[in-house]
Amino acid sequence: MRRSGERGFFDHGWLKSYHTFSFAEYQDPSWMEFGPLRVINDDRVAPGEGFGKHGHRDMEILTYILAGELQHRDSMGNGSIIRAGDVQRMSAGTGVTHSEFNPSADTELHLLQIWITPEAVRLAPGYEQKHFSAADKRGRLRLIASHDGADGSVSLRQDARVFAGLFTGAESASHELTGGRRAWLQVARGAVSVGDTRLQAGDGAHAKGPAQLAVHAGVDAEVLLFDLP
Repeated sequence: MRRSGERGFFDHGWLKSYHTFSFAEYQDPSWMEFGPLRVINDDRVAPGEGFGKHGHRDMEILTYILAGELQHRDSMGNGSIIRAGDVQRMSAGTGVTHSEFNPSADTELHLLQIWITPEAVRLAPGYEQKHFSAADKRGRLRLIASHDGADGSVSLRQDARVFAGLFTGAESASHELTGGRRAWLQVARGAVSVGDTRLQAGDGAHAKGPAQLAVHAGVDAEVLLFDLP
């Protein structure tokens, strides 16, 4: 278990950021990563603010928008607005620079930024963006990222599968975790139960396979489930 209040937290005024794993100035030897899952940053960005041009390399970066909009520009020539329900995958590979801003004059941006270590270094950079509607995720775990881009998901250079789900009331879903695999469940908002354990917004939980993971009894909840080697 990784409770929300145990995470690293920084308040930069324009940015409020929670770190599930060690990141930048926040370093906790007990929480460096979980397999190839290296970063889950829970960020709230003030209107008109954002991250200026900066660089990355050798990392698969997923951006998952919970509320508001994100304006993205990068050195590959991509420029887009990413909205709630959108998933962006940027493969940094041999090197990418980009900027990210909240273009709204009055609405806060809430997003999860996720880093996954790729299967190899010095791969070619790449970019992908797809939308998954609330109906796609309602009462189920919808595949949003995978190694082979299965079922319309964005593709990853890692043997990982990422699912997103929305749950409230009696809605439930289960995921079979096979032997030799591990899973991380992150509650982005609301609350759910996993087995007999209650998880609130910002909480994370992990398991090793073989296991049957059941998510149920949600209260306006949005979750991400990572199936990892």
